[in-house]
Parts: sequence; C-alpha cells; structure tokens
Amino acid sequence: MLVGGLVKSSLIDYPKKIAAVVFLQGCNFSCPYCHNPEIVNPVVFKPFSEEEFFSFLKNRINKLDGVVISGGEPTIHKDLYEFIKKIKDMGFLIKLDTNGTNPEILKKLIKDKMLDYIAMDIKAPFDEYETVTRRKVNTDNIKESLNIINRGFADYEFRTTVVKGLLTFDSFVKINDSFKEMKKIKRYYLQKFQKSKHLDESYENRTTFEDEEFLKLEKLFSDTVEFFMVR
Repeated sequence: MLVGGLVKSSLIDYPKKIAAVVFLQGCNFSCPYCHNPEIVNPVVFKPFSEEEFFSFLKNRINKLDGVVISGGEPTIHKDLYEFIKKIKDMGFLIKLDTNGTNPEILKKLIKDKMLDYIAMDIKAPFDEYETVTRRKVNTDNIKESLNIINRGFADYEFRTTVVKGLLTFDSFVKINDSFKEMKKIKRYYLQKFQKSKHLDESYENRTTFEDEEFLKLEKLFSDTVEFFMVR
C-alpha cells in the first residue's frame, strides 16, 4: 500500500470520534481545486512504508477511536480490503473517504462490515463530471455508489466542494433532481472552496458562493436531505 501522508490525531475528520487520517497515494481524478496535489501526483512525493504506519497505529490502540482512510482515492488500490481488514482487526473504527468510482469494493466492504462511516464526494451533476474531474468518468459507477451508500448499511455523508464558476446554482438543481430518485439523503455537506495549494495553481484566485447563494441551496435541498450544512 502506498501511504502518502498521515495526520496522527484529528477531531474533525471523523464525526464525534478521535481519529488518525491516512492518505493513500494516487487518484483517478484530476480535480483542479484538489488541495492534496502531492498525494494525487505520486511523482512529487515519496510515500512512507506501510510498516511505519502500522507501527504507529499499534501504539495508538485505546488512544484513538478510529482511522480515516483518505487520498487521493483509496479504492484504486487493489489491496485496500486487506489494508482495512488489518486496521479493523486492531479494534479501530473505519471511515472511508471516496469519490464513488468503485462500487464493487464498496459493496464488499459494506457487506463484510468493514466500514463504520463513509464520506462520498459528489463532484458535480452527472453531466458535468468530466468537466470538474478532468477525466473520463463512468457515471453509472457514481450512481451505483450513491445508491449503495444511501441504503444506510453503514453511516454516511455526501459532500460537494463549491467553487464558483466551476459549479453553478443549476448544477445543484441537477444534483437535487438525482436525490429525488433516492431514499432521503441522511447528510449532505457543501464545502466552501478554500484558497490553499491546489493541483491547478490558477485556482488560487477562485472563490466560493456568497452566503445568500448558500441559503438558496439550503432551501433547495430541504425536501431531499435530512441534515444539510455548509462548512
């Protein structure tokens, strides 16, 4: 497993839990606003060993509640299941961050009760996915992952990063239309774009929606989402 980064303790990445966050190297998307360019592009960052990670984790038993597995995109790794099982067998809760491109591994992990919480990024409405991710995307896989997670066999949230100009109000109308075809969404978070380091350096000058625009979106999702928040 290519481990590209580690946050040893976090109070914000796993709801109501103290967790370590492990970032796995590599991604099948190239979202321009991504704030982890060194994780997405394996050329610019040397990963540290899986052995180092598990040595750290062994010393955190009974000190941490869980482990957040993020990226990049964790599900591109063929040994993800074994990696998660090893962590789970140590007694930690598991939260998985994913872009939803690999519904088959999601089904297997959920079926085998390997996941306690899932956070799936909804990058855009389906017809805008390739524009936002700058990659060819099989949106049928995205739809399948949404439906698998929405069944609620593991706790979950969906989330979308809001970059003004990349997404519009109409983009969210289309996302809401897709929600209408599903069981009511448990949690949906809109994440304000924050200026940072980005995969596309030109995004340093981008902004997010205004407060009044977010209020309109809150009203838009009022019938399809149980808990909506802008963060």
